[in-house]
Amino acid sequence: MSKQRQALGAWGEEQAVAYLKRQRIKILVRNYRTPVGEIDIIARQQRQLLFIEVKTRRGTTFGTPQEAVGLRKQQQIIRTAQWYLAQEKPGKLQPRFDVVAILCQSDGSAEITHLPDAFGISA
Repeated sequence: MSKQRQALGAWGEEQAVAYLKRQRIKILVRNYRTPVGEIDIIARQQRQLLFIEVKTRRGTTFGTPQEAVGLRKQQQIIRTAQWYLAQEKPGKLQPRFDVVAILCQSDGSAEITHLPDAFGISA
């Protein structure tokens, strides 16, 4: 991955974290890595444990950011979430899979689309 793409991804994650905090969502872990995959953000909202994938794009020529979270990526996130649940044993929190799509605007601002419960275990 190029440094430019990494920088865009890091910027998008910062935008997503700021947005989630404004929504009163508590960030627990960022960039959770396991042998089976990575989850960008793990957070908590009331009795729900959120596994959040952040996708950032400069434009929609190749589709919207959220369209980049296909079935294969969803399955990887689910496997990683299962790993987290087995290792961390977070109690009776209900898992939820969200996508936060960040579209970088020409003025440097972010257009943020939050898709709560974007996919589930049956994916």
